[in-house]
Amino acid sequence: MFNNHEKFADDKRNQAEEIVLRLKKAGYEAYFVGGCVRDFVLGVIPDDYDIVTSALPDQVMAVFKRTVAIGAKFGVVAVIVEGHPYEVATFRSDDVYIDGRRPSQVHFSSVKEDVFRRDFTVNGLLMDPVTGEITDYVDGLADIRKKIIRTIGDPDQRFKEDHLRMLRAIRFTANLNFNLDSSTQEAIDKNVAEIKKISAERLQDELNKLLTRGGARRGLELMVQTGMLREILPEVDSMQGVEQPPRFHPEGDVWQHTLTLLEILSDEKRPRVNPVLVWGALLHDVGKPVSRSEDENGVHFYGHVQQGEKIADEIMQRLKFSRVQREAVLNLIGQHMNFMNVQKMRPARLKRFLRMPDFDLHLELHRLDCLASHGMLDNYEFCRNQLENLTVEELHPPRLLNGDDLIALGFTPGKIIGDILRALEDEQMEGRISSREEAKIFVENNRKK
Repeated sequence: MFNNHEKFADDKRNQAEEIVLRLKKAGYEAYFVGGCVRDFVLGVIPDDYDIVTSALPDQVMAVFKRTVAIGAKFGVVAVIVEGHPYEVATFRSDDVYIDGRRPSQVHFSSVKEDVFRRDFTVNGLLMDPVTGEITDYVDGLADIRKKIIRTIGDPDQRFKEDHLRMLRAIRFTANLNFNLDSSTQEAIDKNVAEIKKISAERLQDELNKLLTRGGARRGLELMVQTGMLREILPEVDSMQGVEQPPRFHPEGDVWQHTLTLLEILSDEKRPRVNPVLVWGALLHDVGKPVSRSEDENGVHFYGHVQQGEKIADEIMQRLKFSRVQREAVLNLIGQHMNFMNVQKMRPARLKRFLRMPDFDLHLELHRLDCLASHGMLDNYEFCRNQLENLTVEELHPPRLLNGDDLIALGFTPGKIIGDILRALEDEQMEGRISSREEAKIFVENNRKK
């Protein structure tokens, strides 16, 4: 029996197959291509389906009722089925690449030429979904069996055509738990500085996939080995060699701690990790390299949280994250050290802490932070126990007085109204008042003369 995800995936495959079938019935060649075929071979349900065909863009649009010419100049049309777009591309070969991103123009060509313009052998497979037959011009099946990521043709040329392919090579190696072909890695080493020419939006997209789709630790280690981390995220690269007190961090320096945390997160949350959580995990200690100090009492990281928020904000703005995502990650970083105090917090402060937006992510980051270091989960279990035993009303007590009530008591509209309402809520959460009359008495007793 299918769950909702499986049914959705099954519907998508059926719809993609129907597109291929209709193109073939109209007299054109058509195949699944790329990542979806690779996933079929690996026994993984694809997220999306890319289709290639001998039909020209105008011919594709003539076959289907709902289409969008998203890249007709490059031979790409989106066929819309039940609100979902499926990219259908005409067989093509590329002209000269002039900007390290895309060809100056394309030429419509044969299916074999189309395959040879692609990035990696594992993404160069064709499949007839009707018969299940796979066509392999580039030894992609052999590389899947050997678990190797290798470019189609000369890696130096492939990376000069599109610099982002260097990061994609690392990402596929990590996500698939494959090995990076030696000549492919040598070409990355040689051309790595070119990655900075890629737009922030494209870099963010690939980094998100690297970090959230499994093998994040492996991906970051490869980024270090090739020098790519230093080019894209120098602030993260600087965490290497920043020693920590062994008493709290037996796992090693800040970098090893972060890698260990990401490894646990990737292993536990396959096949997908919440991007806010993973970026919070990656950057939660990014302020330590610039705040480390040492004296007769040992190693200290005074102010590393504030420094981390500032550095993380700069990184995420540079990579063009949305304001919502940026604020969520910064909040994870800003709060992650407060868990050490939860068992000493007064009731009102604790309840405000427990009801923070995305507290499940805060709690999860704390758990991972502990597992990647000293392993003590007492504060984590304390928070879970509190959440299980506190009612919604105890965490969010109904107001006993509102702003109009305070104005009626003689207070002037403004900031003072909010301050009083917060103080009243604190008294409720501390268990000292529980009625309107008690609230009024509290306000009058604390009215400034």
